[in-house]
Amino acid sequence: MSWFESLVLGLVQGLTEFLPISSSAHLRLTAAFAGWQDPGAAFTAITQIGTETAVLIYFRKDIGRILSAWFRSLTDKAMRGDPDARMGWLVIIGSVPIGVLGLTLKDQIEGPFRDLRLIATTLIGMGIVLGIADRLAARDEAGGRHRVVKERKTLKDLSVRDGLIYGFCQAMALIPGVSRSGATISGGLLMGYTREAAARYSFLLAIPAVLASGLFELRKAGEGHVSWGPTIFATFIAFGVGYAVIAWFMKFITTKSFMPFVIYRILLGILLFALVGAGVLSPQAGESGG
Repeated sequence: MSWFESLVLGLVQGLTEFLPISSSAHLRLTAAFAGWQDPGAAFTAITQIGTETAVLIYFRKDIGRILSAWFRSLTDKAMRGDPDARMGWLVIIGSVPIGVLGLTLKDQIEGPFRDLRLIATTLIGMGIVLGIADRLAARDEAGGRHRVVKERKTLKDLSVRDGLIYGFCQAMALIPGVSRSGATISGGLLMGYTREAAARYSFLLAIPAVLASGLFELRKAGEGHVSWGPTIFATFIAFGVGYAVIAWFMKFITTKSFMPFVIYRILLGILLFALVGAGVLSPQAGESGG
């Protein structure tokens, strides 16, 4: 991998990690469209350490409170009812599905799941799901001629059941094209949570899974065509761009619809199907390239 490739892929990772459009799919597609070799699941996981570091810094006050309350709840029974302590336990519970499935499906994640036809399918499918979830949320928030405005749930209402459902939604993002934020935010909206609550828990829930995955894949850095230097460079680029994107996105979702992302996902999926169908791109484009 050249330094220019790592620059471009780092920018793509930072720009797409927090948006509901799938960073892993865009890394895969960027390489395929440019005629580069697929950067691989290990490169994706390691560069996500950069964007997840941006989450740690952006939510540092929330994370500090949660960690402090959670550790105190281990020895102080009175703290176990504290909202921040509960959030700590719910993040742990919600991280179980992706941990189990990530290890179980490791070979598929690194191989068949990176087929461009599957990515096109998940881009369109999850785009439709996100669109439905967004419309339901908008209807509750706006009310209507024969409907009153419906109050949606906040993170104070988060239960163990909902935390696990969020966790299974996150695990769907093991398939490129689904999108971690897209799946968890869609799940949250369908369960009746506000946009801000769904996004905030989505980002907090991603921290253990992404950091664990990235650290696990560090052992593969430097193997094949992806060397240590470009991987680290891309990770730093992803951090800087990712921080700017998460700050913008958290403001965007408080007043805006997810429909631009829905339309983008569907159009990109259709384009990808068309290019593969016309023979312009191979379903495994880049996997054996130089």
